[in-house]
Amino acid sequence: MLRMQRRIAADLLKCGENRVWIDPERIDDVAAAITREDIKRLINDGVIKKKPVKGQSRARARAYQEAKKKGRHRGPGSRKGKKTARMGKKERWIRTIRVLRKELRKLKAEGRIDEHTYRRLYIRAKGGQFKNRRQLYLFMKEHDILKE
Repeated sequence: MLRMQRRIAADLLKCGENRVWIDPERIDDVAAAITREDIKRLINDGVIKKKPVKGQSRARARAYQEAKKKGRHRGPGSRKGKKTARMGKKERWIRTIRVLRKELRKLKAEGRIDEHTYRRLYIRAKGGQFKNRRQLYLFMKEHDILKE
């Protein structure tokens, strides 16, 4: 048994006993070493070495992130926090209003709506009447606003 030698080597190498590697072909030399000086000599000769620290593998984490990029693991069972915690109300609003305003600008530039109509629709969009572009077009179709 090399318990004492392993303990001394761990102390000298400043690591745990489990990280001490002893050359299996030179076990007799290690067993004969009984002083700290003997162990130091064996360490210098490379008979006793310190094993590297084992890390935590990121392979599974990377695979999981790749799957998330593809849209997996995002169902209701994986969500924590409210809808508004995942995307703020303001952020949601900014996204919506920018789309609507861009669409209105485009229609005005193409001449499909006049300045007066543009302003009326702009104000309605600001008031939150249209949830998305589709609703804006539905409203314009219903009220026969859009020129072809």
